[in-house]
Amino acid sequence: MAVALHYPSYFPSYFSIEDILATNEKVPCKFEKTAHDLGFLDPSGGSKDLEVGTKLELPCWLARALASRRQIVSCQLPKTFRERYREILKADAALVDLHTLSPHFYELGQHLLPLAGPEGTTLGLLLVETLRERLRGIMDTSLNTTEDDAGTRQSKLDQLERSLFLTGRKTFRDHQLWLSRRAHIVTTSHMVTQHNKRKFSEVS
Repeated sequence: MAVALHYPSYFPSYFSIEDILATNEKVPCKFEKTAHDLGFLDPSGGSKDLEVGTKLELPCWLARALASRRQIVSCQLPKTFRERYREILKADAALVDLHTLSPHFYELGQHLLPLAGPEGTTLGLLLVETLRERLRGIMDTSLNTTEDDAGTRQSKLDQLERSLFLTGRKTFRDHQLWLSRRAHIVTTSHMVTQHNKRKFSEVS
């Protein structure tokens, strides 16, 4: 079965480009135990090991690995998901430039849920409510935007929203073709046309 690499996965997936990019974003961490032979993660420390209390920003995938079983680190949410930005999104999510805040806002948010601790419920609600507030505008825009304006309209959308925007545009075009009774018309493929031209020239 073919794997669609361009679709957001929302789960750890080795084959998802969106997953790789999202989990590479940094998360503030504090080491609760000495991490032997991990001193290279902090070049300024000059030590082979990372001592208790060391604070670093680690990629989300590494933070999850260190926090999950032996609880080597404790984590804070990135600033995009903290109280200040939560209030901004609650005030009027539709006007926020989500791509500037985090290009993989929803994807990263899903990965942060296990690290959020007591804030996990708040974070989950933030993701749902933000998409709910923005979805109608995204779909309306996707159906009523010219090709020239499409790029500008997408500039403030995160990757998930962009995929919804493009899906809406494609669905609208397909619907228009169906209404005009052109969707069912069988046309000759470019390859066959070129082949026939070549055969005709050889005969001539």
